[in-house]
Amino acid sequence: MKKNIIYILLLISIFVFGQEPRKFFIPPSEKNIISTDLHIHTVFSDGVVWPSVRVEEAYREGIELIAITDHLEYQPHKEDIPNLDKNRAFEIAKMFNQEIDKNDYINFKVPNEKLIVIPGVEITRDTPNPGHINAVFIKDANEILQKDSLSGVIKANNQNAFVFWNHPMWSQRDNGIARLADIHKFMIKNKLLHGIEVVNFDTFSEEAFSIALDENLTILGTSDIHGLTYWDYQIDLGGHRPMTFVITESKDTDEIKKALFKGQTFIWFNDMIIGKEENIQPILKSNIVIKSNGYTKDYTSVKINIKNKSCVNFKLEYLGKYSFYKNSKFIVVPKYGEIDLLIKTIKKRKKIDLEFEVENALIGPKTSSKVKYSLLL
Repeated sequence: MKKNIIYILLLISIFVFGQEPRKFFIPPSEKNIISTDLHIHTVFSDGVVWPSVRVEEAYREGIELIAITDHLEYQPHKEDIPNLDKNRAFEIAKMFNQEIDKNDYINFKVPNEKLIVIPGVEITRDTPNPGHINAVFIKDANEILQKDSLSGVIKANNQNAFVFWNHPMWSQRDNGIARLADIHKFMIKNKLLHGIEVVNFDTFSEEAFSIALDENLTILGTSDIHGLTYWDYQIDLGGHRPMTFVITESKDTDEIKKALFKGQTFIWFNDMIIGKEENIQPILKSNIVIKSNGYTKDYTSVKINIKNKSCVNFKLEYLGKYSFYKNSKFIVVPKYGEIDLLIKTIKKRKKIDLEFEVENALIGPKTSSKVKYSLLL
């Protein structure tokens, strides 16, 4: 009996830990995709965890880059943690990241072989002028603490930081509609503001999305986590925090920073991806793979396989002229899964063109991206 139990446990371990590691998304050819969370808090401002916990969470969830962005001005724990050096939370997280045994935290589904921890701050002022502003890739947080927020933003830019507007939907306390104030227009005009949160915690703002597209700001989605990600996002039940994916030439930190400034990002939020069309299209093409398996014996229909290599359940609406056996024009291709379709072409053809609207791939407010495939049969 004991031998049988050992044998069963061995089989389970082979099945679970022997699976091929999965990535969130397959990158376009010759590109890299870096998973990030650029807005997180610790006990050094109004978070409830020590900085090392943020590092552990990132390893467990397969995130490749995090920014420690504690509030500069808002210090509710200062009686217990005076925090005279505003760089301290980052230094603790960086030190822990260097010393951690990474093998203890590699997720068998989403491996994380290396985590990059970068310094950042949140400049915390009244809303909406200008509201809360994050600066990441900074050199010294203490210099950014100024009497007024604009001076802090300028100091951050002098450090070549990447600066973005946090939760603009929350900044408008009267109706939750993100809109630009004069100070935001000034910062954008003078290239002091580089990005905007379209997603923050559990909120998606179509108005912030419009601002990003109209003003050519980098599109960001962050957790703004204060508690534990495990609790807030039900990680054990398959949930996940919002993430910004940065499309880069390499995994070098400088390249990631350059890509952020260039706006080469997209967001994974709930079961959606959100971004500019030029960034979403390559992701769809590299993760939704369609091939023909030839005609049936009576040549009445062609067999099509659609494979989804990503972490998102893609919801497709077929836009072409053909019809399907067994399926309507609405199709869901499960994450890391595939489906087979039978397409009625009436007569045998050498090639067919297929077009789909990917309903949960947003390239604008209430606007989804489309993909086209030309298949040889």
